[in-house]
Amino acid sequence: MEHAIRGRCQQDLSLKDKGAEIPCRCLKAMMNSLDFAILSFTSLFVIVDPIGLIPAFLAMTQQNTSQERVHMARLASLITFAILILSFFFGQKLLLAFGITLPAFEIAGGIVLLLVALDMLQARRTAIKETQEEKAEGITKHDVAITPMAIPMLAGPGAITAVILLANKAETAAHHMILAGAIFLVSALTFLILGFVATRSKILSVIALKITGRLMGLILAAIAVQFILNGILAARLFS
Repeated sequence: MEHAIRGRCQQDLSLKDKGAEIPCRCLKAMMNSLDFAILSFTSLFVIVDPIGLIPAFLAMTQQNTSQERVHMARLASLITFAILILSFFFGQKLLLAFGITLPAFEIAGGIVLLLVALDMLQARRTAIKETQEEKAEGITKHDVAITPMAIPMLAGPGAITAVILLANKAETAAHHMILAGAIFLVSALTFLILGFVATRSKILSVIALKITGRLMGLILAAIAVQFILNGILAARLFS
């Protein structure tokens, strides 16, 4: 009789332990997804950098009306979304086609992002995003939405690299949905920011823009270094 009672008690305790494990697993999954969402949004927003594009956008659209500027901001944001979402779906397959390993791409991509971050810390637009020739050509063009705004200023090599690296870090279907959502959110915010300055350019402070750019550059530098370290660890270069 005692053995039967003990057996039942142990069974009940094991069921309670299993019941307690389920909420813990759910909580871990939620925290993991939240961390990935923060990383995805922060990385993409900083590297796309619509705030840093404001001076160039205004310089290239001096002769355009507010409505034309808003139209260009909308079109540039849509093209940016299209390029980044295509990179999300096909970027890793392209790497495999060229025989490039993910650790190698993490190291190379981290270096590219670090170069962008160092230029942002010095409050200047990096040549990885745009050259002086591209900016000068943009000033002479009537519509700059596709080039040079969307390509390469917004969805340039740095942004495409960041998307592929983040797609590599996505472990679950939820992570893939989060990354796709982050791409959409950053593209939407890009339109809202550029659309706002298209009609309210006079209230902008150059000093505030430079301070914001430097802070974003610092965040991007930390993310870039982490990608490089992850690539080195994955490649086991020092093991």
